[in-house]
Amino acid sequence: MTTTGKMRAARVWAPRIREELREDGTRLIWQEEELGAYPARLSDRIVHWAEVAPDRTWMAERDASGAWARVSYGELHDLMQRVGSWLMALDLSVERPLMILSGNSVAHAVVALAAQYIGVPSAAVAPAYSLLGEGHGKLRDIVGQVTPGAVFADDGARFAPAIADVFDPDVRVIVVEGDVPGFACTRWSEVIATQANPAVEQARLAVGPDTIAKFLFTSGTTGSPKAVIQTQGMMCSNMEMVLDCYRFLGDAPPVLVDWAPWNHVASGSKVFNIAIYNGGTFYIDAGKPTPQGMAETIRNLAEVSPTWYFNVPSGFEMLCEAMQESAALRESFFARLQLIMYAGAGMGSHTWRQLNELSEATVGARTLMGSGLGATETAPFAMFGTAPQDEPGNVGVPARGVVLKLVPVEGKLEARFKGPNVTPGYWRSPDLTARAFDEEGFYNMGDALRYAVPGDAAAGFLFDGRTAENFKLQTGTWVAVGAMRAKLVDAMQGLVRDAVIAGENQHELGALLVPFRPALERLVEGGAQMDDATLFAHPQVRARIEALLGDLARSATGSSGRIARALLLDVPLEMSRGEVTDKGSVNQRAVLANRSDLVRQLYDGGPKVLFPAAAARTTEPAGERA
Repeated sequence: MTTTGKMRAARVWAPRIREELREDGTRLIWQEEELGAYPARLSDRIVHWAEVAPDRTWMAERDASGAWARVSYGELHDLMQRVGSWLMALDLSVERPLMILSGNSVAHAVVALAAQYIGVPSAAVAPAYSLLGEGHGKLRDIVGQVTPGAVFADDGARFAPAIADVFDPDVRVIVVEGDVPGFACTRWSEVIATQANPAVEQARLAVGPDTIAKFLFTSGTTGSPKAVIQTQGMMCSNMEMVLDCYRFLGDAPPVLVDWAPWNHVASGSKVFNIAIYNGGTFYIDAGKPTPQGMAETIRNLAEVSPTWYFNVPSGFEMLCEAMQESAALRESFFARLQLIMYAGAGMGSHTWRQLNELSEATVGARTLMGSGLGATETAPFAMFGTAPQDEPGNVGVPARGVVLKLVPVEGKLEARFKGPNVTPGYWRSPDLTARAFDEEGFYNMGDALRYAVPGDAAAGFLFDGRTAENFKLQTGTWVAVGAMRAKLVDAMQGLVRDAVIAGENQHELGALLVPFRPALERLVEGGAQMDDATLFAHPQVRARIEALLGDLARSATGSSGRIARALLLDVPLEMSRGEVTDKGSVNQRAVLANRSDLVRQLYDGGPKVLFPAAAARTTEPAGERA
């Protein structure tokens, strides 16, 4: 449904959608207009902006004093030549790429771009694979896949145990500070002081659309992470798709304030490259959408007004709370904001309404909000929705140059994509690559979509779950897990930030709830001083969640839409076990596999199990109930 409220002006696309229906029910959907021209390599944009706006800030991060330390486009170009010259001397290649173990920083950005500049891929790895858990199993698997010839670690001492455990002693290590005993370490200050070699420009011009720019890794929740090939052509075509959609990016240099990790495609490719492609400024936000990390995000947004802003739904919830308390934060956040993007999970209707209300109270109109659908394999921008909506959930239409294929699978429409932004495959994994594409060369997302308005592709699509996550109850009824998760989280009115749906081969659905502690604390006097176990077991918390479960149950039309029992998770999800990404996205299958004891407890009953307020309670297994 489109909204009737007053909208703030934002120049975006007005796509004309074409659709073809085949006899077997398969649908092909695409935009009528062709994708515009795009450069052969991302470095062309660095060179362009260094020439036309050399003093404009490309990237900024806070220094030890808390001030913003800035790097201009002219300085970036100079660094590309210096760092690129140093990397060329290492004889790196696609067979021996650069591996980056650190979090977001200017040094991380520069070394990754310098590698791309001379045609050497980089591979940014989630820092948690080095710093959390035992054995460094996933890091070891990744190193085995890509065989790096050099490693960048901002803090050598912090990453030293992982490097010593996993890497060969002859690998070259670049550190900003600290040392890695037993390895040849080069200081970042020495790297950036390198005299530029004229051969760097020759190497840059040899880079083309098929050159591998980097490897990005899937979360590896069902095994070893997969190295997804990202080519220069994928990234550049994707940036042209983004610019076509968010046309306001071309009207004035964008300003971005972003925390999301660069080892993920959403920020590491999309947001990161939006700045470079459009001559914008990227402010590195050292915060995170957690109760502890959100303070830094709020500090940054109070100082820097973004023009385009991304966060996950739980981050927006905390931001809304802060903006309700601070008019100055509201005014800074909405001052020049053109679009709000959410992803990573379904946004609750209450958060959607709060953002609209805060925007209207601050600037007199709603700010455009939207989401899309994409994957590491699609670079990631594949679909987006810009038509104003009254509720969250519409992922829009295919980007220009992308063909969406919807294939009937078990009563759902499975989404597949083809376009210049789609990966050629997985590095050194021909079998995985072959399984990921269908007979027509479409990449299979594994996600299902449904029409927002039946029969009208131009009205966009709604996410209808991951086909691999869906399961059947004992009754043979299929459960659309993604849709059920979104519906449940929305029904919890901000008390939980995500949920895992259980019930395969059971009579009824259950759920493991990921609590949003700040909201739960407000239900209980003195809740902020309680530990997790005490707060989550408090009668007022239990009563409120059971009441909301009851409301949801009464609105359900069948067993596949009714959560009959739930547990609040009082032990945090673990990234090292693949249960959650460093972006905060929860993996359904990994949690169910790792916490099978909780699933048994959920169906055996017990004092911690929550039931819908009006439902019968029992401590017997679901299968034995009358």
